[in-house]
Amino acid sequence: MEPVGFQEHNHAVCAASIMAIAESHCSANKLQFTPPRRRVLELLLEAHRALGAYDILQRLSDDGFKAQPAVAYRALDFLLAQGFVHKVERLNAFVACANPLEEHTPALMICRACGSVAEASLSLARGALGKAAREAGFRIERTVVEMEGLCPKCIAAGAA
Repeated sequence: MEPVGFQEHNHAVCAASIMAIAESHCSANKLQFTPPRRRVLELLLEAHRALGAYDILQRLSDDGFKAQPAVAYRALDFLLAQGFVHKVERLNAFVACANPLEEHTPALMICRACGSVAEASLSLARGALGKAAREAGFRIERTVVEMEGLCPKCIAAGAA
């Protein structure tokens, strides 16, 4: 699967598609896609980069939502549980999932110069991690791979 985030694409269509998937999933599973949950996902899709919980909280406050950390954290917990966002451990931040509802292992590429984040999918079953786990008799339940480096735009701009 191609990484999402660094190459040129129609961002409005990309964001609308992911929002439609989230709405459909919540409706089909009788889950409440509340205004704060919806707005947090929209914010992450608009940013096209990882946002920390307090950045999200500030943006929610600017939009008229209650300025309480619990509002942002509850929305993020819901979106994480449903597979609509990933936590970027390296940054203690969150990014919208490029492949929601698809079973995949995200490989997050974080540009250290501009902060943009792109996602690619890995197949653990065929990779070295899957092999190591099988040999140890271990069943992998969740893995997120994070890489830090430079995105194509920053490389082209001469970032060091």
